[in-house]
Amino acid sequence: MIEASGLRKEYSSLRGSDVVAVDGIDLVVEGPGVHGFLGPNGSGKTTTIRCLLGLVRPSAGSVRVLGEEISRLHTVIGRVGALVETPKFFPTFTGRKNLLMLGHLSGISASRIDEVLDIVGLRERGGDSFKSYSLGMKQRLAVGATLLKDPDLIILDEPANGLDPAGIVEMRRLIRRLADDGKTIFVSSHQLGEVQLTCDVLTIVSRGQVIRSGSVADVVASVGNRHVRITIEDPAGAEQVLRSAGYAARRDIDDTISVEIDPREAARLTEMLAGTGRYLQALEPVQGSLEDAFLELTESNEGGV
Repeated sequence: MIEASGLRKEYSSLRGSDVVAVDGIDLVVEGPGVHGFLGPNGSGKTTTIRCLLGLVRPSAGSVRVLGEEISRLHTVIGRVGALVETPKFFPTFTGRKNLLMLGHLSGISASRIDEVLDIVGLRERGGDSFKSYSLGMKQRLAVGATLLKDPDLIILDEPANGLDPAGIVEMRRLIRRLADDGKTIFVSSHQLGEVQLTCDVLTIVSRGQVIRSGSVADVVASVGNRHVRITIEDPAGAEQVLRSAGYAARRDIDDTISVEIDPREAARLTEMLAGTGRYLQALEPVQGSLEDAFLELTESNEGGV
């Protein structure tokens, strides 16, 4: 669906030097499914998306979308839907009328408008004015605008940005439903918890370069599990013993203790605590999260910034 090789984009600054926004990105997006595109602010995500859509010209490298070079993107553009910035809707028009106006430009039928409203969960509110919509509803209408031509590939840049928890859940369900219906979704997001629940595959970029790519499970596992959780009769005393020995230990609200250590070396904790007369009741590895993996990968690449 998307293939980029050695993608590079430089901008000239006012000082005369070049600023490298994207520095040799290699990217493959297959479908159907949800492909997450993650990175810190300024890592080149939006610039990459703009290159993929032909909105900016790459300085070097190649890009193919649906098998076509960017110079021939017009031949497949009808199969691509994109939400890079929130589209401008008429606030006093209904949601349905706003989509009707957009659809009219491309010869989209009124029946397709109703189908799209149903897909994004706005069929019952299609007759209400856009200004009466919640932010989550406005974002879903924006996604609906990308669906008018029934695209095979949908590119979304921060679709859940600014949404409340209910709106984030609605967006997650919509994206998963589209993927389950056979669409390929390429989504940039800062909502790491939602990405872990929504995406099948991830690409993480930093400083304009790809630093990790793979399935969500593989990316999370790539940094390893470095925590264990222990249950013990004297959690306060055990926490003090562990901290005195130089371990990063934290007593949780349920009086279990989280300790930063490779689970394979956890026998040392058992021996140390037993030496002070404290015996473990339970010890279990703590599964890492995408947030843990993201922070470790990006902070090491950004020099700890």
